[in-house]
Amino acid sequence: MPHIRIDNDLPGIRGLMAHRPDVAGPLNQLAETLLRGSSPLSRGERELIAAYTSELNGTRYCSASHAAFAAAQLDGGQDLVASVLQGPDDAPIPQRLRALLRIASEVQSQARPVSAQALAAARTAGAGDDEIHDTVLIAAAFCMYNRYVDGLDTELPADPGYYEEGARRIVSQGYGAPR
Repeated sequence: MPHIRIDNDLPGIRGLMAHRPDVAGPLNQLAETLLRGSSPLSRGERELIAAYTSELNGTRYCSASHAAFAAAQLDGGQDLVASVLQGPDDAPIPQRLRALLRIASEVQSQARPVSAQALAAARTAGAGDDEIHDTVLIAAAFCMYNRYVDGLDTELPADPGYYEEGARRIVSQGYGAPR
């Protein structure tokens, strides 16, 4: 049961956004920019960073949503995403992405500068300034989104196909599309 009265029966952040459309616009625009705008990281990689950050935060709604969005856009699909969420060190992903996920993990765990070791590993693996920037910003933003969703104890979807339907919508229309 959510901590506030929400005037709809939508789960997760969708319910919060429908309840407060004035907040939804800026939050959706931020997600659209971070996850679908210009970046040297693919859309699937960015969704994977969002899913991984959400998984580390224990935010089931966001983790499952962005895992589905990443799986729909990455070769390897759900199996690849599941292996990353279990631990990127053993997942079949490029070293560059593994190093970026390590940076995301540091951002998620504490509000401090990313370690010199994590930065060096990312640069050695081929990540440039823009990839590092985008990873830090996605991880930081998803800490905020996760706390919004879990802080108000939103509901999880009852329908097991909910996340796949969301993936089809996000991949084809983006975050600013009517829901």
